[in-house]
Amino acid sequence: MSLLPHSRPKARRLAVVAALVATCAAVAAPAQAAIVDDPITWSADDASLAMQPIGSFDTGVFDASAQEIVEYHAATQRLFTVDALTGRIRVLDASDPTHPTELFDLVTAGATASDGAAIPSTAQANSVAVREDGLVVVAVENDPKTDAGWLVFFDAAGDGTSLGAVRVGAQPDMVAITPDGSKAVTADEGEPDDATYTIDPEGTITVVALPSDIAASAQADVRTADFHAYEGDSLPEGVRVFGKEVDTVHPVSANLEPEYVTVDQQSRKAYVTLQENNAIAVVDLRSATVTDMWSLGAKDWSAVGLDASDKDGAINIATYPVKGLYMPDTIASYQVRGTTYLVTANEGDAREWGDYEEPVRIKDLGKDGVAPLCDGVLTAAQRSNDELGRLDVSRASGLNADGTCYEELYAFGGRSFSIWTTDGVQVFDSGDDFEQITALAEPDYFNSDNAASDLESRSDAKGPEPEGVTIGKVSGRTYAFIGLERVGGVMVYDITSPTAPTFVTYVNNRDFSVSAEDAIGDGGDEATVLAAAGDLGPEGLTFIPADDSPSGEPLLAVANEVSGTTTLYSLSVLGKPKKH
Repeated sequence: MSLLPHSRPKARRLAVVAALVATCAAVAAPAQAAIVDDPITWSADDASLAMQPIGSFDTGVFDASAQEIVEYHAATQRLFTVDALTGRIRVLDASDPTHPTELFDLVTAGATASDGAAIPSTAQANSVAVREDGLVVVAVENDPKTDAGWLVFFDAAGDGTSLGAVRVGAQPDMVAITPDGSKAVTADEGEPDDATYTIDPEGTITVVALPSDIAASAQADVRTADFHAYEGDSLPEGVRVFGKEVDTVHPVSANLEPEYVTVDQQSRKAYVTLQENNAIAVVDLRSATVTDMWSLGAKDWSAVGLDASDKDGAINIATYPVKGLYMPDTIASYQVRGTTYLVTANEGDAREWGDYEEPVRIKDLGKDGVAPLCDGVLTAAQRSNDELGRLDVSRASGLNADGTCYEELYAFGGRSFSIWTTDGVQVFDSGDDFEQITALAEPDYFNSDNAASDLESRSDAKGPEPEGVTIGKVSGRTYAFIGLERVGGVMVYDITSPTAPTFVTYVNNRDFSVSAEDAIGDGGDEATVLAAAGDLGPEGLTFIPADDSPSGEPLLAVANEVSGTTTLYSLSVLGKPKKH
């Protein structure tokens, strides 16, 4: 299917950028966080829900993960946002959701763990979770990241003073609290060192028993679920273990990299994405053991379309003989008539550590020591830059039996969200919806990057790049909210029926006429430019039900890592909800 964008002059964008640069050169005033004048909205004809940005907090910091993850505590009406740049958690007053304001920080640096070690100032906060009673748990990555990290505890109603900390695995990338509030669970990613790929800690899942009151856990409350049982021939078929083998004792465990955690409503099992490995692990929380693991398989791009070229100058969503590794980042879960379903945002991710680079463009296969394509896999036209030549694929997957050529091609990510059973059966995938919808909503900036406004610069990589997902109920219907990291915005689907979700609306609080990277590169003040550009790079999302909301209506909070903003959206029911 080909969707050709209509021509739109760029004069407005250039004029806005020039005005911003001139203004910023004259005075670098602090930005007032703003909702853009005309948020991009594209809705289904029978949309049951409307979403509108109503308030935003702006750090004025560009492309430094100053707002990455967001959580909400109802009793204090506070938002807790991760500032990975400074290793702290910003506490925002959201009692007026149209104007969230900063109160103070939860500072992890200097907090003393139960082993007596103080957290260094160079440590990085990665994630935050808040229990209903106000116990705040922050996942902190060490410096170097290959060393053991921490969970640090705070009181949501307090003044930011740490209650204590415990040691967990290497690089705790995400922390979740079980629905019953009894445990915290971390995905300890254990990535290799960036520079040389000579250290690769084991990936683990840490299970921490939480006190019943607002206090820190003790080290004795910490248990570790490892992957030792999957070494050697015990690895399930299709789970990707590849790259350098650094740990010769537990090479599989070192290669597996937990990314994100969701817990079932009974607080018995955690489901953990292993993003680079294209797999999900199941953890029994009572015993703190990994009890199952499965591969997510691959998407068939010959059956559903993608735009694979950033150089053809047009929107061209077409089918090709290529597969896509789902490789989800965020995972969420919900229950329908007693059955748990998993929802994944299929971002994709490649390994690039030291001198190891997993991605390779299809046109470069057969060069510089990389195996060539097997005969007959692609036509000459398909290998051109206008079609598949520039598409990034994995050099670690798809080789024939003797390793001499690539008989299959695997791109990164599914450009979609999926719903799965808890034994790994896919019951729904959104196909090419995200590219089709964004092509209609803003064709001049289809598959744009997040830092700069452009046309399809991300088509050869992961397209819209769905990263975050959260789930919420509004008027008896269950909705999934999926953030698109690159082009921006949030997709909303009604997932009340797991096997038959329907698209509801897409909203993007971004003004593409302001290309932030270009304007800042031309001398514009970061804060002023970002206030005009809107939200760039949505990362973490959290749903706030009406009963907990300061406005009395359901809200969605979205943290945007490139623009350093956290924006609140109102959610309003439209007419009578449809029935299935």
